[in-house]
Amino acid sequence: MNILDKIIADKRKEVALRKQLIPVSQLEQSVLFDRKSPSLAQALRDSDTGIIAEHKRRSPSKQVINHNLNVQDVATGYESAGACGMSVLTDGKYFGGSLDDLLLARAASNFPLLRKEFMIDEYQILEAKAYGADVILLIAAVLSRSEIRSLSEFAKTLGMDVLLEVHNLEELQKSIMPSLDMLGVNNRNLKTFEVSLDISKNLSAEIPDEFVKVSESGISTIEAIKELRPFGYQGYLIGENFMKTDNPGASATKFIHKLR
Repeated sequence: MNILDKIIADKRKEVALRKQLIPVSQLEQSVLFDRKSPSLAQALRDSDTGIIAEHKRRSPSKQVINHNLNVQDVATGYESAGACGMSVLTDGKYFGGSLDDLLLARAASNFPLLRKEFMIDEYQILEAKAYGADVILLIAAVLSRSEIRSLSEFAKTLGMDVLLEVHNLEELQKSIMPSLDMLGVNNRNLKTFEVSLDISKNLSAEIPDEFVKVSESGISTIEAIKELRPFGYQGYLIGENFMKTDNPGASATKFIHKLR
């Protein structure tokens, strides 16, 4: 069983338990549930930098990245740095995140928030909406085509954007459908954790132009972004590069300023 299979097995148990604890009706009564979500896809199209900055405490590949930061400070810092949006890891067991991180980031900022999570159930999309997210992530490696369709269409009924993440051509080909807004190419091989920008480059021509192209993982330099731009990428997800510093907001400000 690889790490991804393990995470999904744990996620199924976690979601089943959460459903018992908090009914759907309670999520729908959240003060944030009827809030109109700003579009991350549109923000990326309108941006000259395309940075989606991430809040991530740890990961299975890097263990501890940064446990000392206040998520509200990180959100405020990223927004004032000029990031198009913020990705908030909400998985607890493997990434040290929580839905409360999403809530705190929402309280501190107005830009689009992505709930970065292993989505397997519509219930998680309702949670995302109730806790202030504007965008959900779907990972093609763990979902069938029909699951991608039903989850993405459900998110659209709530007025949310959908970012679909792929790792190879097979995943991309099974996933393309009108209910997606952004197609993200993860440069990290989920089985070996090795990172290569060639994955984004090789898949770029296969992504139809109506989707915003996003490159994820292993982007830590201005050069990497300049290398990917000619391939049509408009979004770049950056996490560890900012989070491993004492002040991710200041680090993002410097990076975005240089990029401009």
